[in-house]
Amino acid sequence: MKRIILVGKGASGKDYARKILESKGFSYCVSHTTRPIRGGEIEGSDYYFVSEKEINSTIFYESVRFNGWFYGTSMCEFLDSNLFIMTPSGVSKLKPSDRKESFIVYFDISYDIRRKRLMDRCDIDSVDRRLNADESDFKEFIDFDYSISDPNFKIEGAWTDLSKYYVDL
Repeated sequence: MKRIILVGKGASGKDYARKILESKGFSYCVSHTTRPIRGGEIEGSDYYFVSEKEINSTIFYESVRFNGWFYGTSMCEFLDSNLFIMTPSGVSKLKPSDRKESFIVYFDISYDIRRKRLMDRCDIDSVDRRLNADESDFKEFIDFDYSISDPNFKIEGAWTDLSKYYVDL
C-alpha cells in the first residue's frame, strides 16, 4: 500500500484523523479549492485556495465540483503524498492500479452528530445545504476498506486495526 485516503461527510472527523496521521509521518496531499477559507485554515497547509482562473493552469489527477466549489488533487501532489482526503467522486476517479495501492477509511458518523458539529463550526456554508449535499454525494458509496462510525473515535485506537491492513504502517 502506498496511500491512505480518508473519506467522510462534513464534520465526520477527517481533518482530526489527518492531523494525527501527519504526526506519525504521513505526508498530506494539499488539495486545491475555490471554496472560501474557513476560520483557522491555513493556506498551503489545509488547502490551496485558488480562483476559477487558476484551476485552468494546473494539471489535476482528480477533481470534482461539490456544493458549487471546485476541489482537486494536482498530479504533483498526488505523486508526492501518501495521505489524502477525498470525496466519493474523487475515489471513483482513481486509476485501478492506484486504487490497489490505496487504503480507504470511511468516516461514517451519524447525521445528528455531524449536524451539531457543523452548527458549532459556524461555517460559511449553510448547515442544511451541506448535509443535503453529503447525503446525495454518499448515497451509494461502498468503495472503502475500513469504516469508523464511533463519533468519539481516537485514531490511535484505530491504529492497531489500520496497521493490520496497511502494510507500510
